[in-house]
Amino acid sequence: MPYIANTDADRKAMLDAIGCRDMDDLWSKAEVHCPQPEFNYMPKGKSELEVLQHTQNLAEKNHSHLVNFVGAGYYDHHIPAVVPALITRGEFQTAYTPYQPEASQGTLQSIYEYQTAICRLTGMDVSNASLYDGGTALFEAMMLAVRMTRKRRAVISGCVSPIFRKMIHCYSSNLNVELVEVPEDEVSSNPKALLEAVNDKTACLIVQYPNFFSTIEDWTEVIEKIHSKKALAICSTYPTSLALLKTPGEMGFDIVTAEGQSLGIPLSFGGPYLGIMAVTKKCMRKMPGRICGETVDKDGKRGFVLTLQTREQHIRREDAMSNICSNESLCLLSAIIYMSAVGKEGLRHVAKLCAAKAIYAKEVITEIKGVKAVGNNPFFNEFVVELPCDSSEIVQKLIDKGYAAGFPLSSYYSERENQLLISVTEKRTKEEIKGLATALEAALWN
Repeated sequence: MPYIANTDADRKAMLDAIGCRDMDDLWSKAEVHCPQPEFNYMPKGKSELEVLQHTQNLAEKNHSHLVNFVGAGYYDHHIPAVVPALITRGEFQTAYTPYQPEASQGTLQSIYEYQTAICRLTGMDVSNASLYDGGTALFEAMMLAVRMTRKRRAVISGCVSPIFRKMIHCYSSNLNVELVEVPEDEVSSNPKALLEAVNDKTACLIVQYPNFFSTIEDWTEVIEKIHSKKALAICSTYPTSLALLKTPGEMGFDIVTAEGQSLGIPLSFGGPYLGIMAVTKKCMRKMPGRICGETVDKDGKRGFVLTLQTREQHIRREDAMSNICSNESLCLLSAIIYMSAVGKEGLRHVAKLCAAKAIYAKEVITEIKGVKAVGNNPFFNEFVVELPCDSSEIVQKLIDKGYAAGFPLSSYYSERENQLLISVTEKRTKEEIKGLATALEAALWN
C-alpha cells in the first residue's frame, strides 16, 4: 500500500524530507503554477450558438473536405444511411455480453447472422463473434497456431501490412515466439523464400491476400507444401475484395483474419474497428473469443445461445488460451447491417467499381511525366507508383489542394521514400481521379 500523509505532522515530515518549507515552496520548486483556489480564471460562458460555431471552426481544421485516396488497410467506402440509423438505437449501444440468452435474443441473433456472413465471405467453416481489430486478430491467429502445433516459430511475409507486423512484434515481445520476416519482392511476396524459411519448428506461415500493396496472389500450392511440413497457413484479407476473388477457404487456409472497417464502419480517426476471424473446424476449439450458435427451446422454437466462450483467462491467467475478453459487438452489428443492406450482388458491384476505378486511376497517373508504376502484377484497388522526388513532400503539398493523395511508403519502408500507395474506392469519381492527377502533375513540375 502507498503511504498517505493523513496529519499535519506527517505532511510536515514529508516536506522536510524533500527540503521544502510548505506547499507553496513545493509548487515553486516544481516550476508549476500554484493551483487557484477559486474559478476566477475561468473564461466567461458562451451561448449554445457560440459554442456550436466555435466547435465547427475547430472541426474545419481537420481537413475533412479532403478527397481521400489513402488506403493501406483502412478505406473510405460508402456507408448506407440504414447502418448509422440502426446502430444508434439505444438498445444496441448499451447492450453488453449476452450471458443470459432469454434476455438477449436480438444481440445473439445479430452475432449469429454476422458469423454466417463471414463464413460465406471467406469460405471458412466457423467464425467467432469478432475481435478488437485486424491487427490483434492476426496476432491471435498466430497464437492459435502456436497452441495447435505446439511450435514456437512464425514465418511472416514482408507483404503483410507493416502496421500489423509491428503489432505482432509488440504483443509478442514478452512471449517465447520466434518471428521470422521474409522480405517482399517489390510489390509481391517471395513464395520460394517463404517456403525455405519454414522448418520443422514452424507453427505457421502468415501472408496477406490481397497483399499490403494490393497484389493478388494465389497461395494454393504454397499452402499444400506448408501443410506437408505440419504448419498452419494464416491469411489476413480485405473483406470487400473477397466478393470478386477466390476465397481463402478455397485456397486451403486454416485461419483467416481481416480488418472489418470496410464493412460499414467509418474511418473515425483510427477506430473503433472490427477484428474478423474465421477458421476450419479443426481449429474451432482453440479459437479465442466466443461463438454464437442456433438451437431450439423446450417448445421447439428457434433460439440463439453462446455455444463456445473462452473467458478462462479469469482463472488461468498467463496459461489462458487468449486474453481477449470481449468483442466489438457494435462494430459487428454495423458490418452485418451493411452486408445485409448491400447484399451479395451489391458487394460484388462495390468490389468491381473499386477494381475498375483503380485501373483507370493507375493509367491516368502513370501518364504524368516522371511517374511510373511499381510492379506489373494483378491488383485489386490499390497500386504503387514511384515519383521523381520524396512522396511525403508531395502528399503534404496536395493536402493544400484538397487531396489526401495516398500513403507514403517511406512511413514504414525507409528505402522507398519516393514511392506512394494510392487507393481507390467506389466513392471516387472520374472527375476526382482526374483532379488528383492534375494536382499531382502541378506539384511535381510547377
